Amino acid sequence: MLENKVVAITGAGRGVGREIALLCARHGASVVVNDPGVGGGGEGGDAGPAQQTVDDIITAGGKALANLASVADPVGAQSIVEDAVQHFGRIDAVVNNAGILRDAIWHKLSLEDWRAVIDVHLNGAFNVSKAATPYFREQNSGSFVHFTSTSGLIGNIGQANYSAAKLGIVGLSQSIALDMARAGVRSNCIAPFAWSRMTASIPAETPEQQARVERLKTMSADKIAPLAVYLASDASQGVTNQIFGVRKNEIVLFDKPRPVRSMTKTTGWTPEAIADELIPAFRPSFARADEVSADVFPYDPI
Repeated sequence: MLENKVVAITGAGRGVGREIALLCARHGASVVVNDPGVGGGGEGGDAGPAQQTVDDIITAGGKALANLASVADPVGAQSIVEDAVQHFGRIDAVVNNAGILRDAIWHKLSLEDWRAVIDVHLNGAFNVSKAATPYFREQNSGSFVHFTSTSGLIGNIGQANYSAAKLGIVGLSQSIALDMARAGVRSNCIAPFAWSRMTASIPAETPEQQARVERLKTMSADKIAPLAVYLASDASQGVTNQIFGVRKNEIVLFDKPRPVRSMTKTTGWTPEAIADELIPAFRPSFARADEVSADVFPYDPI
């Protein structure tokens, strides 16, 4: 699927990113494995994870290069793309997978933790995508694969920073898809359900929490990789501006936000009329929207 292609994958030292890197290489791609090896909250750094993924690819007969830059740094993000071009001659796809977590209930969320998560997820996706864009425009081809989350699409407790970043990535992807369509460039999102280092931080103290964790453990990271490889490949020509989800052996296509009900008052609305007429008419639609989320995703958002 990716013969003679060059793919840059952020956060590829462990978890979902590593599985994508391995599968891209098995399908013939030369891979830039970006991962600074930080902790789950963005602390520290270690060259080991990225280099291990590279070593495993090379041992299996593939081509790969490690890059340790932080995607939150525009210069570092540029180096990811430049490494691809300098070592492998081109860049064909970018997979924006890098991420950290700094969870806190809303009223305890610090500005520092807000900024750190936004910087890696949303600004990181912008930085790497922006660096690849001139090459994509010049060659009239390319694919962006961005990782979002149902925490952003649906919401989640204790993750206002992460949820905002992940829904922001959807807006970024959709606008890139529209802006870059004339250049033949695609931009899509994947919302993964998978057991990884990030989801391993979920509390497992009560029987209900333990049952949830056990469900998650059945959703291995390698299940996410095939869709990412497909979206990076030429086989996905014409597939753009979409939001997919992967949960074990299930692939989901998400709908876009759209009006579900409207009501017009020829004399105009007053606050009292909204309370007495509009909201009672809309309230059944509120309930249906909540029920749809619960029906489609009976597991907690990730």
